[in-house]
Amino acid sequence: MTPEEQGVQKAPRLATVDHCVESRHSPGMSDTLLSRFLRYVQIETQSDETSKTCPSTSGQWVLLEMLKHELAAMGASEVTLTKNGYVIASIPATTGKADVPVIAFLAHVDTAPDCSGTGVKPIVHRRYTGKAVKFPDNPRLVLDSATSPELSTAIGKDLVTASGATLLGSDDKAGVAVVMTLADRLLRDRRLKHGLIRICFTPDEEIGRGVEKLDLGMLGADAAYTLDGGAPGELSWETFSADAAEVTIKGISTHPMEARAKGLVNAAYLAGKLLSALPRERCAPETTEGRDGFIHPLRIEGRVEQAVIKFILRDFELAGLAEKRRILQGLCKGLQAAEPRAEIRCRIRKQYRNMAYWLRQDMRPVELARQAFTAVGLQPCERPVRGGTDGSRLTEMGLPTPNLFCGEHNAHGLLEWVTVQDMELAVNACAKLAELWGQERKPRGRSGR
Repeated sequence: MTPEEQGVQKAPRLATVDHCVESRHSPGMSDTLLSRFLRYVQIETQSDETSKTCPSTSGQWVLLEMLKHELAAMGASEVTLTKNGYVIASIPATTGKADVPVIAFLAHVDTAPDCSGTGVKPIVHRRYTGKAVKFPDNPRLVLDSATSPELSTAIGKDLVTASGATLLGSDDKAGVAVVMTLADRLLRDRRLKHGLIRICFTPDEEIGRGVEKLDLGMLGADAAYTLDGGAPGELSWETFSADAAEVTIKGISTHPMEARAKGLVNAAYLAGKLLSALPRERCAPETTEGRDGFIHPLRIEGRVEQAVIKFILRDFELAGLAEKRRILQGLCKGLQAAEPRAEIRCRIRKQYRNMAYWLRQDMRPVELARQAFTAVGLQPCERPVRGGTDGSRLTEMGLPTPNLFCGEHNAHGLLEWVTVQDMELAVNACAKLAELWGQERKPRGRSGR
């Protein structure tokens, strides 16, 4: 469906901010990086899992069109916006070497539907002092190091938050701003020797459909990186494996006056029994950490006649994921046995798998990221992602795609924040990564472009 057919929203009138101070890392970069980020977050791009279109929401088309025009204006080549909402562009090679691998950098334009993303009003806190942050649109909301210890790393930097009424959208518009700034830098500075670089912006990552319709042949990369991570130095090459489940409970509706005589079966009540039977203390996201997986009820809708519960199932190991499927299916069978008059159906579908299963076979994309981080003064911090990225699916599809930091924190909520300097570090790391790949040879059996 085209943007016109979806009734695309117009780009909003953007807020103004005070003139950006020069970055201590690379004078002149921060102003452009910040202005891009502020421009992008003010476009409403929440994805919608109930939509059948791709992208799932019209606002994503607005940002995708903007990115297409900005890439063309800065001099990128082969700039394309596909009918399914993927912006793809090329940064020509500057090295004279042959058989250099083609590398892609990706970020997703949608934001999570978990929290309001309408009317985002970004606030720039210059040279953050470490004091508690108050929000003009939510006076009772406070961001401080007591609840967000990592906030201490933002002291002295330019901190960006929302106003307290919405998420900020740094997941993943920080990544979008980083990739755009990287593209601009590589195009301007031909002293950086690299092979062909592909840029790609994807829709609908937050609802698990980010790369469903991405043509890998068109992208033409040998390896790739998503910019969708947290603190500087974060390098992720292991993610959850994931399934989604939908439990439908059909009851029998009667007038409450004669419910006993007519055999009322309350689907809403049975849904509550199913949820209360979940092993919450050892298998819920709020009670687990590290490498422990979980069963997480995301949404429930229903009434006496029918109730529907949507779940996500997560584990780093396939055996653990299979066990969570058995737990949920077993609870549904037990509930069915206890109330045979109801009809209970549990449908489970695959979402994505742990990218480590494939990356362990060739760790070169990870090794070069480690080298790039070290070269720009960062200590690589490798930790499994308690979630997934577009890279999870891309790696399974045959394109190895670790995830790199872009500075986002407290994603999907009102307390989301990012600093300009952390985003800038991501640009520097990716530029170095492009140079390192420019010294490599294309792996046998891969044609790239």
